[in-house]
Amino acid sequence: MGTTSARQHLAFALDYPSLDAAREGASRVAEHVGVLKVGLELFIRSGASAIALGRELGCDVFLDLKLHDIPKTVERAVESAASHGVRYLTVHAGGGPAMLEHAARAAEGRGLTLLAVTVLTSLDADDLAAVGVMAAPGEHALRLARLARDAGVGGLVCSPAEVANLRRVLGPDVVLVTPGIRLAGPAGDDQKRIATPATAIADGSSLLVVGRPIRDASDPSAAARAILDEIATPLAERGG
Repeated sequence: MGTTSARQHLAFALDYPSLDAAREGASRVAEHVGVLKVGLELFIRSGASAIALGRELGCDVFLDLKLHDIPKTVERAVESAASHGVRYLTVHAGGGPAMLEHAARAAEGRGLTLLAVTVLTSLDADDLAAVGVMAAPGEHALRLARLARDAGVGGLVCSPAEVANLRRVLGPDVVLVTPGIRLAGPAGDDQKRIATPATAIADGSSLLVVGRPIRDASDPSAAARAILDEIATPLAERGG
């Protein structure tokens, strides 16, 4: 598989303090990434202008708002996001079955892949226990993943530590998105459950989310291209 096809499996997180900085950073790597991820910081600051960067640079947009509210509010928020033409949108699986069902209904037929967040990559077993969840992260992620799937949600966000098991249990059709992607070497940040790009793809990830390893590289374009080269072989081995 060539890097052109691999590009659709790589999302660049636009974790920048301003729209101008995000545009500059995205412009450096757009030829190598198929998706631009707009998170809370940039969306709150710049709103729909941040989403428009995708059209401007020829990339799909992943709107990462992790919606978690009463069902009708989330349903309307999903409808609003779909009207902006975003390709991916996150909700929290912990919002419960009614919220997830309303969100899935709002996304249906809109060209929008809804992604239910299972367990954040910044959390480990001790963090879960502190909020009353006594299950291990992998066990809790699977429970939430099944809940979201049964509610009609077509995609999930999980750490690289859980992706292989979720792929095995849930099958080939579910979209599995993995943040916490780091290049070889020490991570040195707040992500706890991480993996390299090749490992995550080999384990069944559909879309890698990469931020700091590209953004903070001395040559961001070269860093993004290196990730494409790294994932091309495992993608080819599994047939894309």
